[in-house]
This record gives sequence, C-alpha cells and structure tokens, in this order.
Amino acid sequence: MRIRFIGSIGVISRSRSAGRRFYRDSLNLPLVSAKGGDFLFTQKLEGSRYFGVWPLSEAARTCFGRDRWPRGHPVPQMFIEFEVGSPAAVTRAAAELTGQGLRLLHPPRTDPWGQRVVRLQTRDGLIVGISFVPWMHPKPRRRAGAARRRPR
Repeated sequence: MRIRFIGSIGVISRSRSAGRRFYRDSLNLPLVSAKGGDFLFTQKLEGSRYFGVWPLSEAARTCFGRDRWPRGHPVPQMFIEFEVGSPAAVTRAAAELTGQGLRLLHPPRTDPWGQRVVRLQTRDGLIVGISFVPWMHPKPRRRAGAARRRPR
C-alpha cells in the first residue's frame, strides 16, 4: 500500500453539544455542519486538508450500523484517514490489512459523497481509515502541445 497524504483528521466527541461548543465556539474554528447533521468539519484550516468533529453516535452508525459504540471496542477519541491513489487501492489496502491479521470495522465501501474508504481501529482506540476522496486528488494537467490520443 502506498499512502499519498493525510486526507482528514479529527476528534470524536461523546457529546455533540460539548464538541460543538469547544471546537467551534471556544476555539472559533470555522466548522460547518455536513448537510445539516451533527458532523462538523472545515477545509479552511491551514495544515490540514480536512478537520472534523465526529459525534460518537455517528461514528458508531458509520462503522457498525447502530447508534451506540459496541462493547469490546475501545471508545475512540480521534480518527485519521490516509489517502491512497485510487478507489481500487482502497480495496487492495483492505486485503493487505486483513492479510496481516487486522480486523476491519467495515469492508471497503463508497459513501454517498464519493469517498471510497475502509476503516479499522488500533488497540488504543484510534479509528484509521484508508480512503480515496476524488476531490482531494487533482487531475493531472496535460502539457501544452501534447498530442491527443484517438480511440482506435
């Protein structure tokens, strides 16, 4: 697996209102809601492509399909997602990780906003994602004067 860059990083808040008050109101971070939900994020914070405040209930729903974090898994406090070069690379990374004996929180999938992602959890509780977010990968520009290939 070849990691290209850190795509996103954020905290997981047990309390939606406390997370909102601290990160948005006290720290004055330019956080907005994701389509009216409780997940707060910004793409306007220098040094990070994407920073989020993820309510624990939404993290549980995303990873396990239910609102409560399951017993037997450490309650996470942070998440980080590493970007790979393509959607297929996410699937290959999942196979590589399971081949190393690691348990995935969910299989590779494509979320409604286009992110291809697989997640696992470290022993100390960090949620780690391997993902491909299309808009984080600018398309290469063609050089001026480069000949166009025609389909045969």
